[in-house]
Order: sequence, then C-alpha cells, then structure tokens
Amino acid sequence: MHLELISFNRCPFVQRSVITLLHKQSAYDITYIDLAAPPAWFLEISPFGRVPALRVDGETVLFESAIINEFIDDVTPGTLMPADPLLRAQNRGWIQFGEQCIGDQYQLGNAKDEKTWDDLLERTHRNLGKVEAILGAGPYFNGAAFSLVDAAYAPLFMRYALVREHLDVISTEDYPRLRAWSDALLALPEVRDSVVENFAELYRASIRDQGGYGASVLTPG
Repeated sequence: MHLELISFNRCPFVQRSVITLLHKQSAYDITYIDLAAPPAWFLEISPFGRVPALRVDGETVLFESAIINEFIDDVTPGTLMPADPLLRAQNRGWIQFGEQCIGDQYQLGNAKDEKTWDDLLERTHRNLGKVEAILGAGPYFNGAAFSLVDAAYAPLFMRYALVREHLDVISTEDYPRLRAWSDALLALPEVRDSVVENFAELYRASIRDQGGYGASVLTPG
C-alpha cells in the first residue's frame, strides 16, 4: 500500500498524521503545497480544501487528520486506540477537543488587540484546565501506552514550547499533569522528527507576520 500525505509545512493537523506514521513505522511520501495558493488538483481531492489529505495507492483520498490517523492505525501492526469501546469513544472525544485547543492557540497568535487577547487567553486556560482535570498519572494520555490522543496533542505542546520564553502557557505551577504530558511527548523522536527542519523559525515568523497584539506578546522584537 502506497501512502502519500498532502501537507502544509506549518499545519498542526498534518503533524498529527506524521507523528502517527512515524510511530507506526509506516512508509509514506509527503507532498507540500502552499495553502495560500492551493493547486487545482488538491482542491479537487480535498472537499474542505484543508490539509492533511492522504492519497492511498494513488487513487482513494482520505481527509481530516482524526480519520486519517485511525486508518493508518487500522492498516499497520499494533493499535493506538483502547480495545474497550467506551474508552475508545472517550479517546475520540478528547481528540476532537484537541482541535478546539489548537484553534485557541492559533487565534492567540492572531489576536489584534489587548481585549481580544485577554478574552482568548481566558478561554485557552479554561479549555486547558479541562484537559488537566481528566489526566491520570501518565506519562501518556492513557497511561503507559502511546495513543492517537497523544499524537493529537503533541503539535499543540510543541508550539507552546516554542514561545515559552515569552509566555509559559502550560506552566508546571498551573498545569502539572499537562506539562508532564507535554514534556514526555516532546522528548519522543517521532514528535521531534514530525516537522520540517526550520519549523521553529517558520512558526515564530508566521506569528510575527500577523503584526497584532498577540504577536507582540508571543514573539516580541
């Protein structure tokens, strides 16, 4: 089976799928596009016009990272989802909630003024608090075993770590379990290797380019 992942080099949702592919040691090719000017062929195969998209054997196309990741998990040895149906459903729910957390993060970087920033930061902490409250002893979401929930949240943690010197959003004092989870994931080779070589520079530049209040806080100077 040939897998081709269609990607944008800063997308956290693509990164979720790359982490999954690397963890499962699955062979794949990756094709980068510019989302500001997506090629016509991509718009034809991606109903939402978003990345990631996964082309299977050059024909069938899957879209949305959560669905792509479950497919990768299903067709490779081992499993990254709980066997128990109730736990599996809970995992899916928290993967979905991770999209809200990533959305909060993106909007913080785009905040144009202080009032918008304050409102977004309050919502960000409220949502992070919900995740903190359900975490166990770790080191991963389900305990000792890495799962698709871990792949879903690692991109969020990586981006917060890149601006930590200016704003420690996930501080040990406020979120001890969330920070421990973040540290465990960011130490994994499949997470470290899931982004392009100059990702840190690209990510910080993408925030600075917004030129608003959020950029002045997260990437001053």
